[in-house]
Amino acid sequence: MVHPARTVHGVSQSKRAVLRGGFRLMSLTKERKTELIGTYRRADADTGSAEVQIALLTGRISHLTEHFKKHAKDYASRRGLLQLVSRRRRLLDYLKRVAPQRYLEIIKRLDIRK
Repeated sequence: MVHPARTVHGVSQSKRAVLRGGFRLMSLTKERKTELIGTYRRADADTGSAEVQIALLTGRISHLTEHFKKHAKDYASRRGLLQLVSRRRRLLDYLKRVAPQRYLEIIKRLDIRK
C-alpha cells in the first residue's frame, strides 16, 4: 500500500511525474551503463570502484547537459545536475587523495578538465 501522504487523488508521486512529463530518463540506458562499467572497471567483478562511479556520473552529466540545450528553463533538473557534479567532484577529490595516478588516468580518459 502506498503511503497516503505520497498520493494525490490516488496517483503515486512517481506516476504523477511520468504523467505530467516528468524527467525519468536522467539515468543511462542499461546498455550504455554496462558499456561504461566494462570500459572503466579495474577487475572483472568491479562495478563500484571510484573510476566506474565517476564514469557513470560523467555519462549522466553529459546527458543532462544536452537536455539543457533544448530546455534552458528546467530548473528542477538543473539542481539535480549540480548535485551530480558535486558528487563526481567529491569522488575525484577522494581518488586524488588516495591514488593520484588513478586520478590522473581517469580525468585524462574522460576528458574532464581540472
